[in-house]
Amino acid sequence: MGPQLGGPPIVWGSVPQRNKNFTGRESLLEGLRRRMTGDVTTVLPHALQGLGGVGKTQLAVEYAYRHAWDYQVVWWIPADQSVLIRSTLAALAPRLGLTGVAPERVEDAVRAVLDSLRRGDPYSRWLLIFDNADQPEEIRNLMPVGSGDVRGDILVTSRNHRWQGVVDTVEVDVFARAESLEFLSRRVPGSDPKASDRLAEELGDLPLALEQAGALQAETGMSAAEYLDLLSNEARKLLAENPPSDYPVPVAAAWSLSVARVREHMPFAMDLLRRCAFFGPEPIPRDLLQRGRFVFDSSLREALSDPIIVSRGMRELGRYALAKIDNGRKTLQIHRLIQKLLRDELTEDETDMIRHEVHLLLAAADPGGGEAPENWPAYRELLAHTGPSAAISECTKPHVRRLVRNITDFLYQVGEFENCLESIDQALGRWQFVDAPDRKRDILGMLGQRARVLFALGRYAEASEVRRLALEQARTGWGHDHEFTLDNANGYGADLRALGRFAEALELDKELLTRHRKVFGPDHPKTFMVANNLAVDYCLNGLYQRARELDEQSYRDRLYHYGRGDHHLVIASLGSIARDARQGGEYAIAAEIAGRARGMFEDITSQGGFPKLHALVLHQSKDYSVTLRKVGRFEEALALAEQVYADYRDAFKPDHPDTLGAAINLGNAQRQVGDFDEAAARIEDTVRRYGEIWGADHPFTHGCLLNLAIVRRSVDRLDDAHKLLERAFSGLRLTIGDEHHYTITCCANLATITAELGNVEKARHLGESALTKFRKTLGESHPHTLACAANLALDRRALGLTTEADELAEDTQQRYMQTLGAGHPDTIYAIRGERLIFDFEPPPV
Repeated sequence: MGPQLGGPPIVWGSVPQRNKNFTGRESLLEGLRRRMTGDVTTVLPHALQGLGGVGKTQLAVEYAYRHAWDYQVVWWIPADQSVLIRSTLAALAPRLGLTGVAPERVEDAVRAVLDSLRRGDPYSRWLLIFDNADQPEEIRNLMPVGSGDVRGDILVTSRNHRWQGVVDTVEVDVFARAESLEFLSRRVPGSDPKASDRLAEELGDLPLALEQAGALQAETGMSAAEYLDLLSNEARKLLAENPPSDYPVPVAAAWSLSVARVREHMPFAMDLLRRCAFFGPEPIPRDLLQRGRFVFDSSLREALSDPIIVSRGMRELGRYALAKIDNGRKTLQIHRLIQKLLRDELTEDETDMIRHEVHLLLAAADPGGGEAPENWPAYRELLAHTGPSAAISECTKPHVRRLVRNITDFLYQVGEFENCLESIDQALGRWQFVDAPDRKRDILGMLGQRARVLFALGRYAEASEVRRLALEQARTGWGHDHEFTLDNANGYGADLRALGRFAEALELDKELLTRHRKVFGPDHPKTFMVANNLAVDYCLNGLYQRARELDEQSYRDRLYHYGRGDHHLVIASLGSIARDARQGGEYAIAAEIAGRARGMFEDITSQGGFPKLHALVLHQSKDYSVTLRKVGRFEEALALAEQVYADYRDAFKPDHPDTLGAAINLGNAQRQVGDFDEAAARIEDTVRRYGEIWGADHPFTHGCLLNLAIVRRSVDRLDDAHKLLERAFSGLRLTIGDEHHYTITCCANLATITAELGNVEKARHLGESALTKFRKTLGESHPHTLACAANLALDRRALGLTTEADELAEDTQQRYMQTLGAGHPDTIYAIRGERLIFDFEPPPV
């Protein structure tokens, strides 16, 4: 359960600095504490709900500091952007000792963090604070609920009243008058109580407005009476031109006076503040602002080049409570209401100019590419501001477009596919109206990125259509050998595989490998990727030896290129060799190599260098489970299949094609150990889903009908099994042809069911046809060839063809001994004269 309580938190993350001027709110804090520790609401999250400016965030900060020693973990989560919620939760993973996931792989890390908190392992007492949440449904599934001895607390701050119907809600209102007076007396020592009372009345006891007023009085030495006079005269003039709309009048009034003072005494600080209004409401790194000395054309450029002027400007903003300055983290932060007031006072031209300057600042901080993990922290920081600044949805300048493309690539690499797709669609919606020479290039580049994301989400048909359009335009604009064209063509090969057009994908990738070797050279990662894809094509077309030869070359190429055997792509190539060996019938070799590859992935994930639920890791575990089943280690195969299926459900949606593939593997493993009812239910449900995802005529859909037929046979539903196999056989012949491995496998299984239904002559005809094709396609000693031969020998004997049957049985048994060994279950079944049947495992595309 982790260390005992009684000391400061072991994990303390991102909680804002404590407000030294925090005043009052004692009844709210005490009531909140009672609710947190009470038995009735202990399993419910708690929310501080109220209007902007009433101090919800400050109340949450104070609660965290006052009760810090009651928790082992206190973690602050900015909740106004979904991408920030997930990234902040993911950053908790290493602090919880979750070494099996990398925080950069956000979705993996979030799942691991939530699971760790629910279980209370390693810490059973924790506090999560979601600050400034909006809609409850946006974060409900990100709020863990502890069980048993776990005492986890969740605190939400929000302006949205809908939280009242979802969680235990504490209404936060303006200060009581006594609290207002106490605050002003602390903020402005020696202030006149009567004048302060009138001031609090005028400001509606709103904490943010009182903070603005107190700061101005404290820094200028003016009295409350003088401030009231200013508020009555100057603020009215200021607000007459820019009346407040959806924010409190007291804030606008107090803000306008503070801003007027800053504008008068230090125009540079005012200019800086206006730029900050177009960032997100999260902390802004100071070095990001200082990049303005390289990108601005205005007078700001010279000022930002002088660190003394910059420091004075920051200090000025902090003095008047217009910004929260964090010198430790070197950031400043502007309240969202003040940001809105600042933006609303600008003309349209000023707004366009300043927003564009912010976009240039963000682009200047672009680390140069989302694929490199070392750049991910910088992109995570930029992401907090690109959305709120409208860099994605509004800016069309080349440097900013490049930043947006790199950010979407980063989101893709870390697995935030939904956020990535949303950002891509925002950018495309704006870029289509750009009038620039490079407009077409960037739009097509983003279309290619969109296709990648759709493919990763399992939306294959949509991905194919988007990529086809991008590819056609790229070929027309730049020709077949342009890098951009080749990138899209490589993705289109994957689309063809996903659509079941295996032969077309094979021909395309053959051509692409030649072009990549010509354009990039034989030792380029892009060339390695195309070679990998071509090997997948060979497998899907039943050419397993060709696939293995190419994968072995890719393994050597990647090993030499990356210089280390534990690089994830090197391990993936090793796993591909194992898969080729298994599909080629060399089960023992496949098991040894697949086990080694899986062990290497376990090593790098346990060290925290690679996500535990990465697609490559899951593919390898699933392949190893299949291989264990093929060598006869059924119980081990089942245990691993159960684990892999659970991992896939955690990593992807239940209907994602890879999750369904893991479900098929689990159903086959359950059938193999005799759990026929469970296997039948799982495979039947999965086959239905397969048809919805892949389409009724996809080879994988037909192949999985074969699995359903096998499990129906296992529960003596032979007529159903026969109908399913006839349907699958017909479908496979139409889609991939008579000579394909999948089709021949279906024909051989159909022969078995036909014989068991009493039509032995037809079974013999089907079996002889299948055996001839197996020998030609896979060779005479492939386990599938041997199973078909063993079954055919039984049919010949049943028809009185004893000599032919004996000769075939003897040859088959000898080959079984040589290929699989005397102890393999298939060898034993063949010697006993029992029928053999073989299932279908959908490979990755």
